[in-house]
Amino acid sequence: MTMYMLSVHHSPDAPPPATEEEMQKAFKQVDDFNGEVKAAGAWVFAGGLEAPEIATVVNAKAAADVVITDGPFAETKEHLGGFWVIEAPDLDAALEWAKRGSVACMGPVEVRPFQADAG
Repeated sequence: MTMYMLSVHHSPDAPPPATEEEMQKAFKQVDDFNGEVKAAGAWVFAGGLEAPEIATVVNAKAAADVVITDGPFAETKEHLGGFWVIEAPDLDAALEWAKRGSVACMGPVEVRPFQADAG
């Protein structure tokens, strides 16, 4: 089985859920989706991330040249909001999980396979 990362991307231009009820609906949908992934045996792990404004970037160009800065690394409006790492037999199966995850979290989900183990 191949491991895939299903990345949830957020855009500040996308309106947040209009009501607390809509937000709770999204949370429930994601919880239900997580349960389905676990029940299918595809679950590896998952997590939601805090806002990029509280990120810290460490850039080590060399052992003696390390720069630590506040804020997100990418110069973009969109940011990674959360992710799932799953196991799937192939890309088509991973895409099916991503479709369901996208519906659950009500946003785009990027699918990327992990590199094959070189070990």
